[in-house]
Amino acid sequence: MTMEMGNGSTVQEFILEGFPAVQHLGKVLFGVHLLAYLASITGNIVIIIITCCDSRLHIPMYFLLSNFSFIECCFITTVIPKLLVIFLLDRQRISYVACLLQAFFFLFLGATAFFLMAVMSVDRYLAICKPLHYPAIMTLKTCFLLVTLCFTLGFTLITGGFVVFSRLSFCGPNLIPHFFCDFGALIHLSCSDTGFMELLGFALSLCIVLASFIITIIAYTGIVVTILHLPSAKERQKAFSTCSSHLIVLFLFYGSCVFIYIKPKQTNRVDSNKEAALVNTVVTPLLNPVIYTLRNKQVHQVLRDIMCRIKISR
Repeated sequence: MTMEMGNGSTVQEFILEGFPAVQHLGKVLFGVHLLAYLASITGNIVIIIITCCDSRLHIPMYFLLSNFSFIECCFITTVIPKLLVIFLLDRQRISYVACLLQAFFFLFLGATAFFLMAVMSVDRYLAICKPLHYPAIMTLKTCFLLVTLCFTLGFTLITGGFVVFSRLSFCGPNLIPHFFCDFGALIHLSCSDTGFMELLGFALSLCIVLASFIITIIAYTGIVVTILHLPSAKERQKAFSTCSSHLIVLFLFYGSCVFIYIKPKQTNRVDSNKEAALVNTVVTPLLNPVIYTLRNKQVHQVLRDIMCRIKISR
């Protein structure tokens, strides 16, 4: 649908292509993705609740983890509900405003998650490499300020990009070859000169991902060096176990995101990125709470205690 403006027209809504090759399996895919979505939301909410309710988890690592879980819940909620509607009802239309809001929050929350992952890496570095100074440096107040900084940086950078993006014109076509309003696909649909916007988008992606990645690499280099210098194998195993879950999540998170976004050319990458984007928005948020809870004895103990309290209260 378009609205006439002078000699041209402006797009009022977009059509999300989704996965046309498997649309005949819509109800089956709806069920699978709904279960994955609910499991992901439930797992991340459980982490948030037990972190808030149990004083044993009122430490920096779990404070940061609960904030990351909150971001994950919001992140997948920007995309998955609309995907479920596409699978179940084949309603592919999305208004111009809703499309821009979806793209904005997807990128804002994604950028914030990158920065928070870097902060979590620094937290593990200080805990392992500077154990005597760790309690004085990583107070809950410091963690709160760091989380606030992550949100502020993510919001500022993405808002700046969208201010420039808002100057682009859309006069048709309006078919987005993706299952959500991907920033690169929107640029490709614009009838304006998008050279500067493509360059800015690439620069912002590179800045966000590279800055987070460099901090993470520096932190884990220090961690590896420290662990290798520990005198006994038992101490090395214990030190590595404190960051192994985070390390696994890092590989999943960076792997899918780098493949999707760190490419200077926006116009030829959308079709090949649908599957990677689906992993990033469905699979990774589902695995994160599983990885953190299955590999964490302290979380196991807290969950057992909570279950015991529930049984006793009955």
